[in-house]
Amino acid sequence: MRIATPFARPMYIMAKPAGATCNLACKYCYYLEKQHLYKDSPQHLMSSGLLEKFISEYMQSVTTPEILFTWHGGETLIRHVDFYEHVMRIEQKYARGRHVENCIQTNGTLINDKWCEFFRNNGWLVGVSIDGPKEYHDAYRKTRGGNGSFDRVMHGINLLNKHHVEWNALAVVNNLNGDHPLEFYHFFKDIQCRYLQFTPIVERVYQHSDGRSLAAVDEGDSTTVTDFSVTPEQWGNFTCRLFDEWVRKDVGETFVQLFDSTLANWAGVAPGVCSLSKSCGHAGAMEWNGDVYSCDHFVFPQYKLGNIYQKSLVEMMFSPRQMDFGRQKIQGLPMQCRSCRYSFACNGECPKNRFCQAANGEPGLNYLCRGYYQFFDHVAPYMNFMKQELDAHRPPSNIMAKIATLSH
Repeated sequence: MRIATPFARPMYIMAKPAGATCNLACKYCYYLEKQHLYKDSPQHLMSSGLLEKFISEYMQSVTTPEILFTWHGGETLIRHVDFYEHVMRIEQKYARGRHVENCIQTNGTLINDKWCEFFRNNGWLVGVSIDGPKEYHDAYRKTRGGNGSFDRVMHGINLLNKHHVEWNALAVVNNLNGDHPLEFYHFFKDIQCRYLQFTPIVERVYQHSDGRSLAAVDEGDSTTVTDFSVTPEQWGNFTCRLFDEWVRKDVGETFVQLFDSTLANWAGVAPGVCSLSKSCGHAGAMEWNGDVYSCDHFVFPQYKLGNIYQKSLVEMMFSPRQMDFGRQKIQGLPMQCRSCRYSFACNGECPKNRFCQAANGEPGLNYLCRGYYQFFDHVAPYMNFMKQELDAHRPPSNIMAKIATLSH
């Protein structure tokens, strides 16, 4: 089993074959409203010509032996299987002996046997968005008709398991499920999910002239977040309680991205999630029409780097503007962060959440700072032990035996 990660790659582009087009209407979706950026276009579907231009140029630009393609949305499965079969034919055309990996993100509601056969036969890794048990998932992840989507998602997951397709769960932590970490965690174990990525939802409202209503980090001066956003206190309690369950029973068996990435930072190696890395800017997002943005969470006009028909991917991703975007992750930290004992583990987290003021009034403090500090302070003794085990070439899962010994 693997979790796709863009790290160790000099350039990485997440492609949107159907733009913001989706069959669901999740209340907290930060991406659905991006359709307003292209409201003059009748449909937001990547053309065959653009697809080949992107794949060929991307494969020429990436210098590593292995090339990772990530297909994201919107809902990616709105494009039919034949679209992705065409993707693979183009990849093979330009591979020139290099190994190509594909991963795809989906809400899971459109998965059927045909999709599963395609994924399994071609080795695609599938990321499924699901927010825990039915009552929490259905609260926000609804169909356009206002019905919950949980049953359809679980039908898709059951088919993935039936066909032995590799899949990861991508779960949003919000104001509701954030109060129930153990129920959340046990649910994923019950559905045979061993690879779990969970992301705190943090959004602010800012009304744009084109109809978009969510704010970029540099828009507005209010720190008031939406009602569905997780609070710093919730995030701290959630991560600590879930970690306590995991570290006693599941190290080496269930892989939680936040915990693995925290251990990576403790050990001084690159983490598997960009939010905890020292810099960003290597991972861009390309829209259905070829527009390239600094990051998937920065699909705003002011972060548009250009269009693939006018500029090359290398020109955009290694432009002074994008390089500065990446460096600002560290350079923009307030002194409160720079002097923090856990700055090495946090690195200010995602820049999109850094819209608060530090204690001295300096801008750039992460909204979730208190929650992350609580988490890092709580896990520090465990991370220290696991780092020692790694340094001695022993498995970090030895922590479970150590805890069991101390508890008797």
